[in-house]
Amino acid sequence: MAPSGREVTSTSPAVGKRAPAFNLANQADEKLRLSSLKGRKVLIFFYPKADTPGCTTQACGLRDIANEIGDTIVVGISPDAPAKLAKFDAKHRLGFTLLSDPEHKIAEKYGVWVEKNMYGKKYMGVQRSAFLVNEKGTVMASWPKISPKDTPTKLLAALESD
Repeated sequence: MAPSGREVTSTSPAVGKRAPAFNLANQADEKLRLSSLKGRKVLIFFYPKADTPGCTTQACGLRDIANEIGDTIVVGISPDAPAKLAKFDAKHRLGFTLLSDPEHKIAEKYGVWVEKNMYGKKYMGVQRSAFLVNEKGTVMASWPKISPKDTPTKLLAALESD
């Protein structure tokens, strides 16, 4: 069980299946629904904590390829509060949506809220992962346990092969 009392599933949405819906606050504390993005491809990437080395590498890598992904929307999701996300966005001039999932409900729906182990201590946290969702809301690519530096290259390759 997760600390919230909800059972944790480690099953990510499969390619070809509908992406789990979300309605979360962004860095400006405005709600965004996945359904509002229909008609465009969306990269949804989950990361553990804003402004940490790996998360910064991943987010800045995606920022740096923004002009190569056409009208694909990039959305990052972490447990961080909107104010922290706003600082992260401003500091690194990311220019894409960051969403706050403090109760990790969406991370659980995507199967990325998992038990982690650091220095022998077990705890629950976000497993860095990414999902490419097509214009109809279906998962077209999934990258569980993706490395920060691989996220941009995997996205570009998936868009190129589509």
